Amino acid sequence: MVRLTTHALDAGGCGVARNAEGKVVFVEGALGGELVEAEVLREKPKFDLARATRVLRASSGRRTPPCPHYGDCGGCATQHADAQTQMAAKQRWLEDNLQRIGKVAPEAMLPVVYGTEWGYRRRARLSVRYVEKKGGALVGFRERKSTYVADMRECRVLPPQVSALIVPLRELIGRLSVRERLPQVEVAAGDAATILVFRHLLPLNESDLDLLRKFSEVHGICVWLQPRGPESAAPFYPPQQEPLFYALPEFGVRIEFGPTDFTQVNHAVNRILVSRAVRLLDPQPAERIADLFCGLGNFALPLATRGATVVGFDTHQGLIGKARKNGEQNGLNLEFRSADLFAPGFESCGPFDKLLLDPPREGAAEVVKSLPGAWPRRIAYVSCDPATLARDAGILVHAKGFRLATAGVVNMFPHTAHVESIALFERGA
Repeated sequence: MVRLTTHALDAGGCGVARNAEGKVVFVEGALGGELVEAEVLREKPKFDLARATRVLRASSGRRTPPCPHYGDCGGCATQHADAQTQMAAKQRWLEDNLQRIGKVAPEAMLPVVYGTEWGYRRRARLSVRYVEKKGGALVGFRERKSTYVADMRECRVLPPQVSALIVPLRELIGRLSVRERLPQVEVAAGDAATILVFRHLLPLNESDLDLLRKFSEVHGICVWLQPRGPESAAPFYPPQQEPLFYALPEFGVRIEFGPTDFTQVNHAVNRILVSRAVRLLDPQPAERIADLFCGLGNFALPLATRGATVVGFDTHQGLIGKARKNGEQNGLNLEFRSADLFAPGFESCGPFDKLLLDPPREGAAEVVKSLPGAWPRRIAYVSCDPATLARDAGILVHAKGFRLATAGVVNMFPHTAHVESIALFERGA
């Protein structure tokens, strides 16, 4: 057991300290500015990993986690820190990545987007495991640093109506004939409907199907079945189901999505993020704007309401078809194209006055490398990984003549290590 004084909180929820020899120690369960007793769990050449066993001097940002499963469930990492402490750590992590990897610094920092902390997670993949010794089926997230399913009865980050389904789901799955071959239930909650997708590795019998129908009726949810990969997911009950959608009221659009499609899990914060991205890009009627990695049209549709000519690009043909449908249903005149955005050659699709980039964790290195000197004038870059954003920022600033005008973090995933951010790049001085 050692005593450590932490000087910072990293984005993953560990306090950062140095031991008596000056070696960095990441302390699970500690916040910045705390004095703790800690157990060293693992020693590595450059740093140690430890767990706080007792807090001797607490940070002003420390709070009691409201979830009774916090510490066992791996779904959250930082419930013991208040929102300001969590977001300050994420902001520091963004700035550190930009400086260390990209060798750039924003001219100004955007205000942090907070949003609601609880009940925000509209998409989730709940693991399932039937364990006779624990009384039947377990449904929830995996235990921290483990492949076992946490013994959960509620979840504070899921919408209340979904959290309330965890115990009934445990009871339902325990009665199914395929209970030992049902590994997950995927949750997708829209503005007006909730869908549960049951992944089953063996065929369901008539008794199973009857139980699922009754569960749907009692709890007012839609049931889908997935016997194989994501493409096999299909509606089961009720026979007629309203489509999932989320609205972006500021722009007067409604975006439909399927339960296995990628969407932002936090609809409330997504509305703020879209609004900020559109304001930063400032579309004008005479401009031509490309939305890269456009998905279902989350940014493309709002941009099109401002009168610019918008073209959305994505690598997934299926998403392009759904984006086109969303554009048509909202009465918007915009174009969607399929393109390989992970290979050189995007410049052949130009020119564009402005770009909206919202890539996956891999970032958009090939896109930014291929940009010519003449266009675009402005780029709004939405990122789910500060490291790849920093890498791409370095290319844009040092090789392509942009300046990093501003950047900031968005609290898309409260209580987790996930850092969502947005940055604005402009040409010239």
